[in-house]
Amino acid sequence: MALEVGDPAPNFSLQASDGKSYSLADFKDKKAVVIAWYPKAFTKGCTIECKSLAENGHLIRNYNVAYFMASTDEVEVNTKFATEQDADFPLLSDPKGETAKAYGVLMPVMNIARRVTIYIGKDGRVLKIDKEIHPATSAEDIARTLGELGIERSN
Repeated sequence: MALEVGDPAPNFSLQASDGKSYSLADFKDKKAVVIAWYPKAFTKGCTIECKSLAENGHLIRNYNVAYFMASTDEVEVNTKFATEQDADFPLLSDPKGETAKAYGVLMPVMNIARRVTIYIGKDGRVLKIDKEIHPATSAEDIARTLGELGIERSN
């Protein structure tokens, strides 16, 4: 069954580039969540997308939202990638691809995620599945989408 808008988002608990673990349940009834899935650290499009979020994350932080990039890379790889890109947000690692599969973004033959951004409301339900990602303007696009979805502004 493919994940669809309105479905409860699958819970996850994943290690991140900042040394912490995050789970969707941590944010339930507190914040919306954005997960920007990407195929592979250090590749051209993923580097451009990460730089966009690092340089323009202030636009996203105008909203009451937790946001992440996520891939099937090992946490050590994502940590190095985050450091090199000056990412001021966590990159989640799903090396077994189980969460990516639950979210319907896994390309199983290669065990890598498709470039898809998933928006999840405070109630834990999927608000939008965006498959039309423009890496260079990813942060601006996410911020605009959060506004369109009516996500509350942060204080």
